[in-house]
Amino acid sequence: MVKNLYPFKNNYLELNGSRYHYVNEGKGQPVVMLHGNPTWSFYYRNLISALCDNYQVIAPDHMGCGLSDKPQDYNYTFDQRAKDVAALLDHLEITENITLVVHDWGGMIGMLFATRFPERIKRIVVLNTAGFHLPKSKMFPWPLWICRNTRFGAFLVRRFNAFCRIAARVCVKQRPLTKEVKAAYLSPYDSWENRIAVLRFVQDIPLVKKDPGYDLISEVQENLSQFLQTPMLICWGKKDFVFDYHFLEEWIKYFPQAQVHRFPKSGHYILEDSGEQIIPLIQSFLLET
Repeated sequence: MVKNLYPFKNNYLELNGSRYHYVNEGKGQPVVMLHGNPTWSFYYRNLISALCDNYQVIAPDHMGCGLSDKPQDYNYTFDQRAKDVAALLDHLEITENITLVVHDWGGMIGMLFATRFPERIKRIVVLNTAGFHLPKSKMFPWPLWICRNTRFGAFLVRRFNAFCRIAARVCVKQRPLTKEVKAAYLSPYDSWENRIAVLRFVQDIPLVKKDPGYDLISEVQENLSQFLQTPMLICWGKKDFVFDYHFLEEWIKYFPQAQVHRFPKSGHYILEDSGEQIIPLIQSFLLET
């Protein structure tokens, strides 16, 4: 069933004894798509198909996600995830003209990679994500707080797959996921062990200075200015209850040169809600820049 919706060759890179899955389709300038939590590269399936005739499209599954292995002892931090992306691109000998497409946690991972290798980045496409600290005007959502900070929340995530199941329902606003698409999103996270990364992603959100990773986000935030001349396209679902207008305003503050398209009726999974409008915008953006 998933293969019908996701008709790509499975590629694997061994990293520290675990298999790191990635899509590598087409030829041309590289377009690197980084997913967030609790999705996987399946989120980009339609965009991959639309671009692979003219570009080399690379879409990894972060370790613990999608078709990658799900080790219980992996260093589940966004710092390590950015290093994994760098290792993959080094393996593929991709060192320049990269277009980054980022969503959810993919934004923080991608921008950490970008600030470490700015010479490799040609363009950036932003889809409901962050590359900086939680905006001061934004309250941390209570459902995430429960998952991040309580044993009860962790139990719900690991035992009942609550995070993935709820996201599949509330992250789309215009068009509920079909039974097949919803099943594809949930399929990699089918056991307590296989949901470890889903929980670790939430637990890794740095909110205060003592949290691991907080200083790294500060470092990324301080280095965003080096992309002021980098072409950027921002497509934003305005009905996202986490990455809402507070985050969009931050992106615009840092990147006033960006092309911005707002989608008033779309939620967090913006490519599910408005892919038919967004994919042509991305195609035009790539051609124009």
